Amino acid sequence: MLDHVTVGVEDIERSLRFYDSALRPLGIARLYGDGNRFAGYGVNPKAFFWIGNRTNPQTGSHIAFAANDRATVDRFYEAAIAAGGKDNGRPGIREHYGPDYYGAFVFDPDGHNIEAVCRLPEKG
Repeated sequence: MLDHVTVGVEDIERSLRFYDSALRPLGIARLYGDGNRFAGYGVNPKAFFWIGNRTNPQTGSHIAFAANDRATVDRFYEAAIAAGGKDNGRPGIREHYGPDYYGAFVFDPDGHNIEAVCRLPEKG
Protein backbone atom coordinates (compact mmCIF):
# COMPACT_ATOMS: atom_id res chain seq x y z
CA MET A 1 0.00 0.00 0.00
CA LEU A 2 1.29 3.44 -0.89
CA ASP A 3 1.50 6.26 1.63
CA HIS A 4 2.30 9.07 -0.78
CA VAL A 5 3.67 9.85 -4.25
CA THR A 6 5.86 12.79 -5.32
CA VAL A 7 6.45 14.00 -8.88
CA GLY A 8 8.94 16.60 -10.04
CA VAL A 9 7.72 19.74 -11.78
CA GLU A 10 9.61 22.40 -13.67
CA ASP A 11 7.44 25.43 -12.83
CA ILE A 12 5.88 25.19 -9.36
CA GLU A 13 3.45 28.10 -9.85
CA ARG A 14 2.13 26.66 -13.12
CA SER A 15 1.73 23.24 -11.51
CA LEU A 16 0.00 24.67 -8.43
CA ARG A 17 -2.59 26.33 -10.67
CA PHE A 18 -3.06 23.09 -12.63
CA TYR A 19 -3.41 20.75 -9.65
CA ASP A 20 -5.51 23.16 -7.56
CA SER A 21 -8.07 23.11 -10.37
CA ALA A 22 -7.74 19.54 -11.70
CA LEU A 23 -7.96 17.81 -8.31
CA ARG A 24 -10.78 19.94 -6.85
CA PRO A 25 -13.58 17.85 -8.47
CA LEU A 26 -12.09 14.77 -6.78
CA GLY A 27 -12.30 16.40 -3.34
CA ILE A 28 -8.51 16.70 -3.18
CA ALA A 29 -7.05 20.02 -2.01
CA ARG A 30 -3.63 21.56 -1.45
CA LEU A 31 -2.92 21.03 2.25
CA TYR A 32 0.78 21.77 2.78
CA GLY A 33 3.78 23.35 1.15
CA ASP A 34 6.10 26.26 1.13
CA GLY A 35 4.78 27.73 -2.13
CA ASN A 36 8.25 27.94 -3.65
CA ARG A 37 9.51 24.37 -3.83
CA PHE A 38 6.83 21.82 -2.93
CA ALA A 39 3.16 21.25 -2.12
CA GLY A 40 1.15 18.35 -0.72
CA TYR A 41 -2.39 17.52 -1.85
CA GLY A 42 -4.87 15.24 -0.16
CA VAL A 43 -7.92 15.04 2.04
CA ASN A 44 -7.47 16.83 5.35
CA PRO A 45 -5.37 16.02 7.31
CA LYS A 46 -3.41 13.62 5.03
CA ALA A 47 -1.44 14.72 1.97
CA PHE A 48 -0.76 11.74 -0.29
CA PHE A 49 0.18 13.45 -3.58
CA TRP A 50 3.13 15.82 -3.62
CA ILE A 51 4.72 17.99 -6.29
CA GLY A 52 8.24 19.32 -5.95
CA ASN A 53 10.25 21.82 -7.95
CA ARG A 54 13.00 20.05 -9.91
CA THR A 55 15.39 21.46 -12.47
CA ASN A 56 15.09 18.21 -14.44
CA PRO A 57 11.57 16.89 -13.85
CA GLN A 58 10.91 13.22 -14.38
CA THR A 59 8.35 12.33 -17.00
CA GLY A 60 6.61 9.13 -17.76
CA SER A 61 4.78 9.00 -14.43
CA HIS A 62 1.22 7.68 -14.39
CA ILE A 63 -0.86 8.53 -11.35
CA ALA A 64 -4.51 7.50 -11.03
CA PHE A 65 -6.86 9.16 -8.54
CA ALA A 66 -10.02 7.33 -7.46
CA ALA A 67 -13.35 9.02 -8.16
CA ASN A 68 -16.64 8.23 -6.44
CA ASP A 69 -18.66 8.23 -9.65
CA ARG A 70 -18.41 8.75 -13.40
CA ALA A 71 -19.65 12.35 -13.26
CA THR A 72 -16.67 13.18 -11.04
CA VAL A 73 -14.32 11.68 -13.64
CA ASP A 74 -15.97 13.94 -16.23
CA ARG A 75 -15.53 17.02 -14.00
CA PHE A 76 -11.88 16.14 -13.35
CA TYR A 77 -11.22 15.93 -17.09
CA GLU A 78 -12.95 19.25 -17.82
CA ALA A 79 -11.13 21.03 -14.98
CA ALA A 80 -7.75 19.57 -15.94
CA ILE A 81 -8.10 20.58 -19.60
CA ALA A 82 -9.30 24.08 -18.61
CA ALA A 83 -6.25 24.38 -16.33
CA GLY A 84 -3.81 23.68 -19.17
CA GLY A 85 -3.68 19.89 -19.24
CA LYS A 86 -3.41 18.05 -22.55
CA ASP A 87 -5.85 15.34 -23.55
CA ASN A 88 -4.55 11.79 -23.21
CA GLY A 89 -7.90 9.99 -23.24
CA ARG A 90 -11.36 11.48 -22.89
CA PRO A 91 -13.69 10.09 -20.19
CA GLY A 92 -15.05 6.68 -21.05
CA ILE A 93 -15.15 2.95 -20.41
CA ARG A 94 -11.83 1.14 -20.80
CA GLU A 95 -13.05 -2.44 -21.26
CA HIS A 96 -9.50 -3.76 -21.51
CA TYR A 97 -9.09 -2.76 -17.82
CA GLY A 98 -12.50 -4.09 -16.77
CA PRO A 99 -16.18 -3.79 -17.72
CA ASP A 100 -16.84 -0.92 -15.28
CA TYR A 101 -13.49 0.89 -15.58
CA TYR A 102 -14.43 4.49 -16.40
CA GLY A 103 -11.40 6.72 -16.69
CA ALA A 104 -10.06 9.97 -18.11
CA PHE A 105 -6.42 10.80 -18.78
CA VAL A 106 -4.58 14.11 -19.12
CA PHE A 107 -0.95 15.12 -19.33
CA ASP A 108 -0.07 17.73 -16.71
CA PRO A 109 2.15 20.71 -17.70
CA ASP A 110 5.28 18.56 -17.19
CA GLY A 111 4.06 15.55 -19.16
CA HIS A 112 2.96 13.33 -16.25
CA ASN A 113 -0.03 11.14 -17.14
CA ILE A 114 -2.74 12.00 -14.58
CA GLU A 115 -5.92 9.93 -14.46
CA ALA A 116 -9.22 9.89 -12.61
CA VAL A 117 -11.00 6.53 -12.49
CA CYS A 118 -14.27 5.15 -11.20
CA ARG A 119 -14.51 1.35 -11.07
CA LEU A 120 -18.20 1.26 -10.11
CA PRO A 121 -21.03 0.39 -12.49
CA GLU A 122 -23.04 3.27 -13.86
CA LYS A 123 -25.86 4.27 -11.55
CA GLY A 124 -29.18 3.59 -13.16
